[in-house]
Amino acid sequence: MPSQDTSGRLYIGLMTGTSMDGVDGVLVEIPDNYTGGFLPLTSAAHIPFNEDLRRLLMSLQLPSDNEIEREALVANDLANIYARCVFRLLEQSCLTPGFVTAIGVHGQTIRHRPELGYTRQTNNPALLAELTGIDVIADFRSRDLAAGGQGAPLVPAFHHALFGNSGNSCVVVNIGGIANISILTRDRKTIGFDTGPGNVLLDAWIAKYQGLLYDENGQWAASGEPDSELLAVMLKEPFLSLPPPKSTGRDLFNEEWVEAKLASALEFTVLSPVDIQATLAAFTITTIADAITRYAPDADKIFICGGGARNTHLVSGLEAALEKPMPDTDVVTSEVIGIDPTHIEGLAFAWLAHRFTNRLPGNLPGVTGAHGPRILGALYPGMMDKDVTAFFGKTGAAE
Repeated sequence: MPSQDTSGRLYIGLMTGTSMDGVDGVLVEIPDNYTGGFLPLTSAAHIPFNEDLRRLLMSLQLPSDNEIEREALVANDLANIYARCVFRLLEQSCLTPGFVTAIGVHGQTIRHRPELGYTRQTNNPALLAELTGIDVIADFRSRDLAAGGQGAPLVPAFHHALFGNSGNSCVVVNIGGIANISILTRDRKTIGFDTGPGNVLLDAWIAKYQGLLYDENGQWAASGEPDSELLAVMLKEPFLSLPPPKSTGRDLFNEEWVEAKLASALEFTVLSPVDIQATLAAFTITTIADAITRYAPDADKIFICGGGARNTHLVSGLEAALEKPMPDTDVVTSEVIGIDPTHIEGLAFAWLAHRFTNRLPGNLPGVTGAHGPRILGALYPGMMDKDVTAFFGKTGAAE
């Protein structure tokens, strides 16, 4: 059990990504003077969303009836699930809330429209602070957006801290619902941007035709045959040719986007669902590979993280796509440095909470396009003068 006399402090990071499969949480000790390098986890936990909550979150991606009230109720549900994750992390570590300095929580993105000057992450950090008694740091994107940035991606700043001390040029590929890359150069400069869809289209398509939440190991996609003409149409998407900084989300890449591409030519109407899934996988692979070869052709190593690192079809496809243009570059997952690929984003939000607590900027202006470094987040103070465990039990959130 970590000691209260340590030079570091404990932080919790909570992440719910574009895939909307649940909350990933980590508990980690971060030194006050942390400037980079490996961060060993104290504990990690995953709380899956039930189908009703996932359906409600999906419905909030587009304008709908009474969405303000429905979003507020969903935010309350999320706070309860976040609290369950927090207490699971504490229980696994035999700790009480008083040991934790702060929780960094991203919330669930339901709209991301930086071109219109807003982004929306459903969340109720005030309720989470009440349920846990711990300081909560939330709303990380808004300040960067207010400073002229995209508000995303935020993880490249953490990738810079975690991977950027090797003296080599590397790329960190985060494959969640949306894929993004961080390019860490030998002189410690960082470029980062969203490349396009990661799993979001694959998940939507297999849900429609197989009734599954995701394509495990990419098996269904691997059993099909990509259609080169449909892939060529998809690759004409204007977002792909935009220069960084840039970010995207379900506002653009969704099932309706796929259906529009399929409706663009008569020959696509005869394609089987499995071949379309194979083409969507090829689209994810190609857009990531194209971004890497264009912006980081001399990278020594490519680290893959996020849920997509578990999709062996995507990983092997990316290796194959990069083999000819970058034959001397190793493609590995973050497991080679001792960190589970699904824990990286949770660590990033624990790190952002650490940055806020220490009054340090959490963005990289060269990544987001903001006018300068900014301290990201808003504080919701905890209430450590009460028995939060007893209070938590009364809420039903621990069930």
